[in-house]
Amino acid sequence: MSFTLLSSPLQGFTDFRFRNAQNKFFGGIDTFYSPYIRLNGKLEIKNSYHRDLLPENNEGLEVIPQVLTNDADEFIFVAKYVQSLGYKELNWNLGCPYPMVARPKNPPNVAGVKQSALSQIANKSGMGSGLIKNTEQINNILDRAHSETDIIVSMKMRLGYDTTEEILDVLPILDTYPIKNIAIHARIGKQLYKGGVHLDAFQQCIDNTKHKLYYNGDITSVAKFHEMQERFPSIDHWMIGRGLIADPFLPSMIKNNTTEYPKNKMELFSAFHDTLYEGYSESLSGQTHILLKMHHLWEYFSVIFSNPHKVHKNIKKAKSIRNYEATVKEIIAKEK
Repeated sequence: MSFTLLSSPLQGFTDFRFRNAQNKFFGGIDTFYSPYIRLNGKLEIKNSYHRDLLPENNEGLEVIPQVLTNDADEFIFVAKYVQSLGYKELNWNLGCPYPMVARPKNPPNVAGVKQSALSQIANKSGMGSGLIKNTEQINNILDRAHSETDIIVSMKMRLGYDTTEEILDVLPILDTYPIKNIAIHARIGKQLYKGGVHLDAFQQCIDNTKHKLYYNGDITSVAKFHEMQERFPSIDHWMIGRGLIADPFLPSMIKNNTTEYPKNKMELFSAFHDTLYEGYSESLSGQTHILLKMHHLWEYFSVIFSNPHKVHKNIKKAKSIRNYEATVKEIIAKEK
């Protein structure tokens, strides 16, 4: 059975620099989803979002933009914006698990506060996986999106925020719209990325929708991929999230059905790292921001080394650009 591999978006990690570098040195990903656009009540596109989606920054890649919102006006605004750049599809994020985004907040009980101000406060949360409970709002946004735009809508969801049953109330609503596909991360929002995936609950989704489903969650090795393939034989689209950042070799290894890394593993990784490092050094201001970005990446990169804990510990100790560059060089030389 043929299959398609997709890059699940991770905010702060899978921007156009990462996408281009991963595709150049490793390949294997058929479609990349961009990290979400979030407006927070203002109908304005940040420069960082614009740069990330510019066609000239994504040449040779299939990229699908994503939006995080609980507001129909915002959805329509972003849909028209991405269409102006030539994109035909917009993915709606109902999966983000982070409490500051997903957890609904009650507006402050303050006399005299304008309703518009209360709405703006409320709109800053109850998004992502926190919106799954709000079936009425989901229906409203989809209704307006399909009646006021001709954008192709796809979804990325979790099973719920508090329970795995929440999604079962949403699927019948989604079945009334021409959704292109629904990618489901088989966890609930409260889990963040902890604990196991809920495979029986994902099967329930397969059994309760007419839409095409994509699987997302804990594909971190070739063996794990095969295990999921056997568990869900009807699924032919697979999303890789954190596993892609931790091991950028993984998609090509899955495609080639091998558990063996290439003989020039460290040479490839070194070139990949240097490309990212140079890109972020040019775009970020000051060594603190550059080091913070690279330290976060190495939380994942360290996994493919023979002593991940020691590698990550040594990277964290590098408090200057000079020390960082020397540490990376030493780590890669030792691994070779």
